[in-house]
Amino acid sequence: MKRRDLILGGAAVATASALPHAARAQSAYKAEYKMSTVVPPMFAWGKGGAIFGDLVRERTGGRINIKQYPGASLVQGQQDREFAAMRQGVIDVLCGAPINWAGTVRELGVFTLPFILPDHKAWDAATTDPGIMSEYFDLVRKAGAEPLAVGETGFRQISNRMRPIRGPADMKGLKIRVVGSPMYGEIMTSMGANPTFMSWADAQPALASGAVDAQENPLEVFLAAKIHTLGQKFVTKWNYSNDILLFAIANPVWNSWTPEDQKIVRGAAQDAARQQIAIVRKLFADDVAAVRALGVEVHVPSAAEMQAWRNATRGAYTKWKDATHPGLVAKIEQVAARAGS
Repeated sequence: MKRRDLILGGAAVATASALPHAARAQSAYKAEYKMSTVVPPMFAWGKGGAIFGDLVRERTGGRINIKQYPGASLVQGQQDREFAAMRQGVIDVLCGAPINWAGTVRELGVFTLPFILPDHKAWDAATTDPGIMSEYFDLVRKAGAEPLAVGETGFRQISNRMRPIRGPADMKGLKIRVVGSPMYGEIMTSMGANPTFMSWADAQPALASGAVDAQENPLEVFLAAKIHTLGQKFVTKWNYSNDILLFAIANPVWNSWTPEDQKIVRGAAQDAARQQIAIVRKLFADDVAAVRALGVEVHVPSAAEMQAWRNATRGAYTKWKDATHPGLVAKIEQVAARAGS
């Protein structure tokens, strides 16, 4: 080899070794990071994901390009497979509800127990409590993802095609679509309903055909998806569960980014979560009037009726408190009780 080539080669090696770690790390960044959401941006949940992706792209100058894949399309519409697919490297970014991942990481479902957080005051107190969220985020990390922020999926209400539901006895015999959570299934079974586990993609034709009688979702989903056109004539606003919306990054992806970019992405997630919660709260405030305007009968339970719902779901609550994370659930209970006192 000529002396000139040796000199040039050595200079190239020296230059490469002198490059800042950040520059070398960024050269390994993917052209696209895949984010899974169950619903598109026309829903508040999907809108949160879209805001997050836009903020990250803008604040990193395009270094990190998060592309949203709605409809849980990265897992063929099976939202219960999202967390497992993230562990397998199919999904890089999660913007989703932990209740969907109950079969993979059951302990992340602590916020979804029936009536554990009965109103927004209790929900806010629990999800902003430093001790609770530190412990919860440690569970997410242990499961394989870096948690960034939490938004709100919204209080879940029940609709059906058969009759008004004013109490647990009215649930008897109803075929109801629920997400793939054994806990939600047991809640419905305890009141005499027949739960059917299916993805949201499968639920819509099942409702339209009458294969299932009922479904439970936030009313903003009812409105955005036009569920009233699927034969759903009766709604009960019972606020029985309100899951978080978790913004998280697969651990290998997170560890591939520079500390500077990690800080930017975390800040973007926190800002997106705040905006997403504001959207959910505005929709919640107006949802009863909006649903009634469609000709759907909406029942808002009295205090006595709400107590009957809590009593009816207590057995499932006790079982799933023990099956998820009893210590953390107890802390959430304490914070919620203080918020309501």
